[in-house]
Amino acid sequence: MTTPSVVERPTGVPFTQRLAARAVLVPAVALSLLPPRRIRSVLEIVRRGAAPASADQAKSARDAMCAVSLRCAGPRGCLPRSLGAALLCRLRGRWPTWVTGVRVVPPFTAHAWVEADGHPVGEGVPDGYFTRLMTVAPVRRAAE
Repeated sequence: MTTPSVVERPTGVPFTQRLAARAVLVPAVALSLLPPRRIRSVLEIVRRGAAPASADQAKSARDAMCAVSLRCAGPRGCLPRSLGAALLCRLRGRWPTWVTGVRVVPPFTAHAWVEADGHPVGEGVPDGYFTRLMTVAPVRRAAE
């Protein structure tokens, strides 16, 4: 017996945003194949000069990634989805906090997501649900 599941994809994502999401999809998937330390190194370079993303900007980027890719919209697409959302935000001069972590309560689950203002974006889980393992946050600029 199988359990039916439905992948919910966002609707109403503007064409230009879907086009930009398609442009970052291949780099995001390629990046997801790298070892974690390489992913971190690349993201630390890419985030340079970007302002922190708001929750709405990060949610919009996440929705765009889910709208253009069934893989990103599915439960096992968290790594390319989060990487794509971060890259999509970066195209607009912003950077969310990119995070990977685990759920330590059974069943053990690894996960990757983006955050804005210290809260997971579009994940449907409370703060602190996952234990953080790796974070690439926006660089805070010193007051000039």
